[in-house]
Amino acid sequence: MSPDALLTTAREALAAGEWTRARDGFEAALAEEETAEALAGLGTALWWLQDADRSLELRERAYAAHRRRGEPMEAALIALGLVPSYGASLGNIAAAQGWVNRAARLVEDEGLAPLRGWVALCRAAVTGESGDPRRAEALAREALDAARQDGDVDLELCAMSELGAHRVALGHVAEGVALLDEAMAGALGGEGRPETAVYTSCKTITVCALAAEHKRAAQWIRAADRFNRGVGATHLYVLCRTHHGAMLMGLGRWEEAEAELARAIEATRTAEPAVHAHAVAQLAELRLAQGSVDAAARLLEGLEEHPVATHALASVRLARGEAGAATALLRRRLRALGEETLGATELVELLVAAEVEQGDLAQAGARAQRLAELGERTGAPLLQARGDRALGRVGIAGGEHTAAVAPLEAALERFAELELALECARTRLLLARAVAPADRDAAVAEGRTALAAFETLGAGGDADAAAAFVRELGAKAARSGPRATGLLTRRELEVLELLAEGMSNQEMADRFVLTRKTVENHVASVLAKLGLRGRAEAASYAARHLER
Repeated sequence: MSPDALLTTAREALAAGEWTRARDGFEAALAEEETAEALAGLGTALWWLQDADRSLELRERAYAAHRRRGEPMEAALIALGLVPSYGASLGNIAAAQGWVNRAARLVEDEGLAPLRGWVALCRAAVTGESGDPRRAEALAREALDAARQDGDVDLELCAMSELGAHRVALGHVAEGVALLDEAMAGALGGEGRPETAVYTSCKTITVCALAAEHKRAAQWIRAADRFNRGVGATHLYVLCRTHHGAMLMGLGRWEEAEAELARAIEATRTAEPAVHAHAVAQLAELRLAQGSVDAAARLLEGLEEHPVATHALASVRLARGEAGAATALLRRRLRALGEETLGATELVELLVAAEVEQGDLAQAGARAQRLAELGERTGAPLLQARGDRALGRVGIAGGEHTAAVAPLEAALERFAELELALECARTRLLLARAVAPADRDAAVAEGRTALAAFETLGAGGDADAAAAFVRELGAKAARSGPRATGLLTRRELEVLELLAEGMSNQEMADRFVLTRKTVENHVASVLAKLGLRGRAEAASYAARHLER
């Protein structure tokens, strides 16, 4: 078959989403003759097949080949395609910025008017990832206007989802999710290319996790799963699973969350560094919720400078009594991110807690007030809940218990509406502390309700704190104990601890210098002795009971 015929066949396979057949076809074409078209096609097929490193190398070679041949439109298209690959998928913002700048220069120098909207879209994405949602919003609007002027459906759907994401980040949740819903309907309904469905889906699931839009996310995840089965969108699958795991955790379905995050971590160990870091950080958050601070800290090793790990890292420091270190880390991150976005509010509330621990009530109070005012201004339920709870926390610390009751009751109501089980229980415990001076019996009842919720969730550290509080009031507060681990051997206990860190059998074999089969036997023995149903349940059990 001639090189041209091989290329035609490979392109048809690529258009049909038959990635393996496309890869084989482009490799056959390259064996006959190295062309920019074959390099770019193979790079695209390999991206869908999760060979990220080789995909980037081939597409960059294709870009250079088009430049040498004096084909600016083709070169610019490849440059634009490299932006989300480096930015959203690999977390390399510098490289993403470099490629969008290169594409922009080509578009301007060569007069490539049809690509101006795509440049604006890529700039919006990179700017948003860099922490400037207002500038990103303006760029997304520019891209959307260009799409509608040019009749470019793919650009319209991507720009609509980008704009929706930034509207949500700025606190305009209802308006933002409406744009995301529309973009998702069009993309998953087949209006655009598969890449457009990936782009819009990733934006939607990410935003739903950020805004605690759990029901909406669950519906779109199901729709994205159908798309994934049709075209094999492995990147979309992993990102969705990571955020789905986070949402399952928020809903109190921790064993399911554990399983989702474990799958995401395993799938991204080599191919998706940014998503891998996110999944690991989210698993660390789960460990913290379970009261396993040391396991969380071990998971976070090597992620100290990664923005997605900031909340978990600061939480570990705060749990270890290092409020000053937590405060410094959070303030540094918030200086870069700003405090008036939905994505920052979790960090802001944690910073209020850290400042309260340090005794800096003036700073904490002013910050809590700004957070509450932002919640009222935007009307975003999650933001309002965090602002009210922050106010209540500061009120308790300042001895103004009566004044703390109303904001804490409001926060509890909003967290309940959002179905955030752990946040409800934590808010209820704060409410118990607020009412204690005036009404001991009400405080005991609230404390016991919080304790029961923590026990049901498996939130060991919080349960200990709730039980201690109830006992301080002179009431009984028994904790349910763990199933006995005395039947486990020393090695089996070590295996159980490493299951809590998400280690695979091979990784444990390497750690212990044992065969994989031996480790598999140890894991099976642990499950049998403790009456557990699988690795995820064992990891959850270990996080709750091995480290108190």
